[in-house]
Amino acid sequence: MSVNFDERSGVVPCKTPWGCWYQTMEEVFIEVEVPPGTQSRDVRCRLGIRDISLTVRDKQILEGRLYDSTISDESTWTLEDKKLIRIVLTKSNRDAGNCWPSLLEGEYSADPWLQDEMQKKLTLERFQRENPGFDFSGAEISGNYSKGGPDFSGLQK
Repeated sequence: MSVNFDERSGVVPCKTPWGCWYQTMEEVFIEVEVPPGTQSRDVRCRLGIRDISLTVRDKQILEGRLYDSTISDESTWTLEDKKLIRIVLTKSNRDAGNCWPSLLEGEYSADPWLQDEMQKKLTLERFQRENPGFDFSGAEISGNYSKGGPDFSGLQK
């Protein structure tokens, strides 16, 4: 069994006051640090197509309009070890060029360097999918990789 590209190449996390978020071509992951001993009954999480709301022990942690649309019935949240909430949002647009610059509209933005690193990772993930026999997990990328990198689909084989 081959290991997922993300597990081999790592993630590019965007730190926030409550934890971090990161993304792949298909999903956005949110990790929220909560007080130890938090129970699932202490958590209220609503995942909509373009909005999110997370309350822990009656304290609002995260609320607002997502940067882009998601498939809400494929999105999930879990409480891990009673101290970490992991939310997985499934992107509607799964192109390598769909690199979210922020989690919410106008909030939790990646700085320009981090945004650049996120886009590079999504471009390498795209190359990995297009060339499954190669391992791009340790590759470096330079040049034109914005919006998912160059499009080679029109080239003859």
